[in-house]
Amino acid sequence: MVEHDTIAREIERLGIVVIIPTYNNEKTLKRVLDGVLQYTPHVIVVNDGSTDTTPTILHQYSGIEIITLTHNQGKGMALRSGIKRARDRRFQYAITIDSDGQHYPSDISVFVEAIAQATSPVLLIGSRNMSHDSVPRKSSFGNKFSNFWFWFETGIKLTDTQSGFRAYPLAAISQRYYTRKFELEIEIIVRAAWRGVEVKNVPIQVLYDLTERVSHFRPFKDFTRISILNTVLVFLTFFYILPRHFFRSFKKKRWSDFVKENVLGNTDSPIKKALSIGLGVFMGIAPFWGFQTAITITLAVFLRLNKVLAFVFSNISFAPLIPLVIYASLLVGGMVYPSSTTFQLDGVSLETIKSHLWQYIIGSFLLASGMAVLIGSSSYFFIKLYQQKAVSTP
Repeated sequence: MVEHDTIAREIERLGIVVIIPTYNNEKTLKRVLDGVLQYTPHVIVVNDGSTDTTPTILHQYSGIEIITLTHNQGKGMALRSGIKRARDRRFQYAITIDSDGQHYPSDISVFVEAIAQATSPVLLIGSRNMSHDSVPRKSSFGNKFSNFWFWFETGIKLTDTQSGFRAYPLAAISQRYYTRKFELEIEIIVRAAWRGVEVKNVPIQVLYDLTERVSHFRPFKDFTRISILNTVLVFLTFFYILPRHFFRSFKKKRWSDFVKENVLGNTDSPIKKALSIGLGVFMGIAPFWGFQTAITITLAVFLRLNKVLAFVFSNISFAPLIPLVIYASLLVGGMVYPSSTTFQLDGVSLETIKSHLWQYIIGSFLLASGMAVLIGSSSYFFIKLYQQKAVSTP
């Protein structure tokens, strides 16, 4: 009991509540509740429209808070309801534990200790031993699948991203979510990582008792929903999150620091730097209106080029030069796809582009390619020359 009392005091000090979403888990619910109550009375149970004896079991516990959903809405909605109530009651952290009996309430101490040691908000996910003989193969495969996409979307490698035994820093995670079923747990951790919240695993035990455990995961429907969510998250990663993070970090640098770090002092080879500059120039001139930054950084990531150099040189079409770039594109395009009408530099406008659209598009791609080769090649020789002088200088 000494350990229980110590953990209970820490739970009070840290402002932790335990949320238990449940749906037709009458065989294991009481055991989970009794185990959790050994550590804290701060418990919120979300009865997600259970049709078994769950209401009768919950009626035996007068000291816990019960949220009853009139019909089954899915684990995501149950978690959203519990998290909202925890926020309303001004708790700092919410530990969620499944009611199907696979988790050991004694592992609450693992989460409490990790929260106590953290110096900033941290989102903790219990890492199960997925190689254990009792773990179904489909669960092991699903977890590996989820781990890969989480890494792809955030750059963070975890050993378990599907465990429902977690600790959420309530003030640091998003307050509005869009998913309603099992995929909510993926949405929460990805968006938390995007917000700069530390997401990491802590070791926990796991028990898969097929005689007691009732799983409500529907392999086809829920796997499809999770796949759709990951498709959306990957799109947002490359076309919003990566450019946003990069732009924020770039704004903190001075121009002199940029040149020293990324042009002259960077460890990338001259050819890699030149290709990065060429990519940026091409994207800055080519007619990818409004998407230059997102596409440039995405391509730089895929091609493993220098994202900073590619981004900077993609801004070659800044405001004062835009009319000149358009005019040059129309001139080059006119050599390949001439138009019946002529234009003047002082008459370049949106209407001019509309009336010479194909001439402009063809010309801009040709101009972008030519300038990318010219500026990229020049950069290569300049960087190479600088490196040779730096080596020869005593």
